Amino acid sequence: MENVDPLVWIIAAALIIVLLLVWWFLSRRRTNHLRGRFGPDEYDRTAKEVGGTRRAEAELAARERRAAEINIRPLSREDRTQFSSEWQEVKALFVDSPAEAVLHADRMLGKMMGLRGFPVGDFEQRHAALTVDYPEVAKHYHEAHQIASRHGGGELTTEELRRALLHFEHLYNELMRDDDVAHDKSRKDSATILSKDRASIGEHQRDNDRVTPSDTIVRSDMPIPNDPPVRPHQ
Repeated sequence: MENVDPLVWIIAAALIIVLLLVWWFLSRRRTNHLRGRFGPDEYDRTAKEVGGTRRAEAELAARERRAAEINIRPLSREDRTQFSSEWQEVKALFVDSPAEAVLHADRMLGKMMGLRGFPVGDFEQRHAALTVDYPEVAKHYHEAHQIASRHGGGELTTEELRRALLHFEHLYNELMRDDDVAHDKSRKDSATILSKDRASIGEHQRDNDRVTPSDTIVRSDMPIPNDPPVRPHQ
């Protein structure tokens, strides 16, 4: 070892430094890619859930691979008509039974996702598949499901149920889109469509200070009666 030319040590040290720099660069590029595709909220949520960024990135990369094998397709005209009518029924049901309306929406959206080609397993599978190409919509779906899943453990207020239905509405709008290139659309374009859809259904009518089921639309500026918390129907 004493006879080794110092130049060899210098070259070896330089190679190690280069390898470390390459590893750091590739790691940063992978992190930036995953944070950009899934969004910082889902990246951080997954890291917290699985216990660290390395495990989170492995999980998110696995989702990408699974998503590449999924064939997402638009709904047929008949299905779109059926679900459009059913969604109006959900909003009308909210007037008399908010909890039942939210649970109905949850089940209906699961069926819609299956017809679009998303995994038909449990909520976690459907949500994970959504996060790959629709991170913002997936966030709304997760928030709505969190509220809906609490219905059996206690009382939910009308305001909480209204927020759940609004979150579900983002997913409904996305699933109803009738184009074959939904995966390739930019998130900015998706956000614009969701905003227009929400505004277009945001009108409601009042007749003698009484809201009828056919006229009711759930919206963020709609007054919530000061009634006691609603206990969901069993």
